[in-house]
Order: sequence, then structure tokens, then C-alpha cells
Amino acid sequence: MTQEQLQFEDIAPYPDSVFHEKMQHLVKEPGFEHAVRWVLPNVDYDEMCHDLLQVHDKDTFQRKIMWPFLEMLASKTTSGITVDGLERVDKTKAYTFITNHRDIVLDTSFLNLCFLRAGYPTTEVAIGNNLLVYEWINDLVRLNKSFIVKRDLPRVKALEAAQELSAYIHDTVSRRNQSVWIAERQGRSKDSDDKAQDSLVKMLGLAGGKEFTDNLMDINLLPVSISYEYDPNDYLKAREFLLRRNDPEFKKTQRDDLFAMETGLLQPKGRVHFAVGHPINPELAALDESHDKAAVARDVCRMIDCQIHSGYKIYPINYIAYDLLYATKEFADRYNAEEVADFETYIREQLKKVDVPELTSDDKDYLYAMMLTMYANPLKNNIHADESCHDECHG
Repeated sequence: MTQEQLQFEDIAPYPDSVFHEKMQHLVKEPGFEHAVRWVLPNVDYDEMCHDLLQVHDKDTFQRKIMWPFLEMLASKTTSGITVDGLERVDKTKAYTFITNHRDIVLDTSFLNLCFLRAGYPTTEVAIGNNLLVYEWINDLVRLNKSFIVKRDLPRVKALEAAQELSAYIHDTVSRRNQSVWIAERQGRSKDSDDKAQDSLVKMLGLAGGKEFTDNLMDINLLPVSISYEYDPNDYLKAREFLLRRNDPEFKKTQRDDLFAMETGLLQPKGRVHFAVGHPINPELAALDESHDKAAVARDVCRMIDCQIHSGYKIYPINYIAYDLLYATKEFADRYNAEEVADFETYIREQLKKVDVPELTSDDKDYLYAMMLTMYANPLKNNIHADESCHDECHG
């Protein structure tokens, strides 16, 4: 391994020099085989293992194995994946793509599918260690160009981990000219009210050895907006809100995370759209030099939010949810009675899946309101962005 690989050995994707060895180990893992057979019930596992063992590097793995798999997944679980704004991405440059976060696995998988289809390099992907519940999952994601974000650490360790992560991202983007993806916040936005976290921006600016703003400019931040027509995990997110409302100490289990990953992967999502924004370096360069780090971080969050909110693809169900939630007819010209009936049936069927015993009528009203909120918030934020974000959103 090189010095740089050794420096980040515990968080970086596996180097190609050990790819084959790690893959040999992975295909023998019973948990991996079980997961593959669950997702691909008709698979010839021996033949698949043979194909996997012909691969010797991460890029070939993504092109030969992951690309066809993602196309299959897209055809079975979506009504199509579209992207606009790719012309703003220079294939010869590296970026830190920063997006809203809806699905644990598919946000970046489908973004990279868009890149593969268009002949662009794929990104490395940030993934929280809380999701690596088995060693084979750790191996799989690091064979697939993922790097690890260490979470839930004591204060001193958390700072060390943030410094290491920031240094890794800077090294990857600036020195290796390899793009990375990171979500704008820790964890998914459960109510679809997407807001960038200033703590994340501060982490990104820790490394680089320059002034905070210059450090951020070095990693070429580029916001991307993700819009799913339907979120298969919507009822699970509503359930989590309810359980946390009724018990502030409620905490999800690893099983909850695994089930959310499985549900997001395999259940219908309707249409999926990515809107690639523009790099924020021109806005960063124009910031007042007297601003302290906290003020700059807030400014950067606003820039990210504006681009992401402006980039949403608004579907009929977003208009319906907004009008139902706020008891208005403001957007009645954007949908018809059949679409309203279909949406209300969808919400009703999803809420039947909430496995909380002895739900009160108040609980049921709360769950219904949370479901509407999830689908109304993208429209709400999109309207606000149109009113207040002109400079950030139009470069």
C-alpha cells in the first residue's frame, strides 16, 4: 500500500491491490449469499461468484456487475430515472457532490447509475459505520468505492474522526482527482424537510491547511437535488416519528436500519429525478472575508439548500399532499380527482403496514399528518426557494 492508503486504511475503499482477495472472502460469506438470493431470487449463485472472481478492481466491478444490477433494479422498482444539469459537470475535474438524503442505499447508487449511463466517472460514497452491521457489508461497500463515516463517538474521538474524514475527502478530491458524494446532513431527512447541517460543512472545511473558505473551495462542492415520487420507507419514517413522540428516548435498532435498506431497495419508488446544480465556488469566493467560520458555514448551508430546493421535481402527489395538509385548493389545477383518490388509497395502504400495537385515534391522525408532511415539504421548500434564492440558484 502507498503511504496515503495506509494513512486512511480504516476508512477508505479497499485499494485495487487487495480487491480480489477481499472478493474471494466475500463470496464465501453466508450472509452475503443470503442477501444476494433475497434480492435476486432466480440467481445462479455459483455462476455469479465466478463472474465476481473475474473482476480485479473497483471500477470494473461497478461497470460489469453493479451497472447491470442497478439497471435491473431501476426497471423493476421505478418508473424511470432522469437527470438534468450533467452538462455542468466537467469529466476531467473532481467534485464533492452534496445531496439531500432520502434512501440509505439508492441515493448514491442511482446517482452513479446516471453517471455510468452518461459516460462520467463514478463517485466515492460516504456511508455511516452504523449501517455496517455485519463484516461482509463493510467489505461489500468498500469494494464498491465507499468510505466510512464514524458516528456516535465520544467528543474527543468524534473530533479526531471528523479531522480524518475531512483529510480523506480533501486528499481524494484535490490530490487524486476522484469525486466523492456525501449527504448534506447526518442521516436521512425523515420528514423531507431538507436542510444542510452546518456541522457537516464545518467538518468539510477542517482539512486543507488554508483559511476555512479556501479549504471548502478546494473540494469543489456541487449540490444535487434528489426527488423520488414515492418513498417506500414513508410509513417507517412516520412510525419512527410516532414512537419518538410517545417516547423521547426511543432509538432505532440495527434491524430497523437493515429493514429500511431492504424496503428502499426492493419496493416501488415511482419516478426518480436528479437535478445537478452548479459548483458553489463562485459564491464562496464572493463571501465577505470578515465572516467567521460559523457565519461562512451558515452561508454555505443556505447556498446548498437553495440549489437543492430549487432543483426538486414536483410530482402531482406533492401538490395533493400540500393541499390536503393545509386544507387549501391552491394547487388544484395541478392534479385531478383520480390522482387524489389514488394518493389517498396509497397513504391508507402504507399506514396499514405500521406495526405499532393499540394505536389511538390521535396516533392515527398524527401518522396521517406526518405522511402528508413528507410529501408536502418538497413543494413547500421549492416555493420558498423560488421566492428567496435567486442569486444562489442561478449562479
